[in-house]
Amino acid sequence: MKKNYQYYLAHRIIIVLIILIVSMLVIIKNKNYSIKSVFSPAKELPIYSVEREDNKIAISFDAAYGDEYTLDILDTLDKYNIKSTFFLVKFWIDKYPHRVEEIHKRGHEIGNHSATHPNMSELSREQMAKEINDTGDAIYEITKKKSNLFRPPFGDYNDALIQVCRENGYYAIQWDIDSLDWKELGVQPVVDRVVRNVGSGSIVLFHNNAKYISEYLPLVIERLLENGYEIVPVSELIYKDDFKMNNNGRQILDK
Repeated sequence: MKKNYQYYLAHRIIIVLIILIVSMLVIIKNKNYSIKSVFSPAKELPIYSVEREDNKIAISFDAAYGDEYTLDILDTLDKYNIKSTFFLVKFWIDKYPHRVEEIHKRGHEIGNHSATHPNMSELSREQMAKEINDTGDAIYEITKKKSNLFRPPFGDYNDALIQVCRENGYYAIQWDIDSLDWKELGVQPVVDRVVRNVGSGSIVLFHNNAKYISEYLPLVIERLLENGYEIVPVSELIYKDDFKMNNNGRQILDK
């Protein structure tokens, strides 16, 4: 009886192990993970925010579809003497090269937002690199300046993407304050959401063609300045070297 039970238990353990191994292989195949990354305790993270002792924050604009309000944004930023970061998709760059030139001419930073706006975690490492580098080349062709910031479309990433970014000279950038302007809820909801949740080291996400941006952007900026925040481009907010990441994707200076 005891022998039969031991056989049964061993049989069940083998089945469970087989299921676990098969499941991990499926995950690795579909999500571009390696065996090393699955068992590694350290997960790769993009930069969501930065731990700072000052009141510096960054506001950023993703541009993938449409250009109706971009000049309004640039004029507003000029009015308050603020420099920002625009994350551009290659097909937007190809359609509006004159606008890319204008953003650059006015002293704003241009970040990379992929070539075709895909879910990056579904791509192979080679496809990820192509998405990033094709867009980087398009940015350089117009600005003669290499971008070193990459924001994944939809905020979608995995360990492989962060590694590919690093291998190609990019910092992967997310956000900790989503304005939700894409929901088109009106002016005041955006103002309230940003102002109430922002903190030192925050990265705020806007979209260049959000419906009410010409109305809410000046209000947001005025409130942020009144509250003592200094608004800078993302590359001036983040640490380039000697940093570590906490579990929330907050970049911390490694003193």
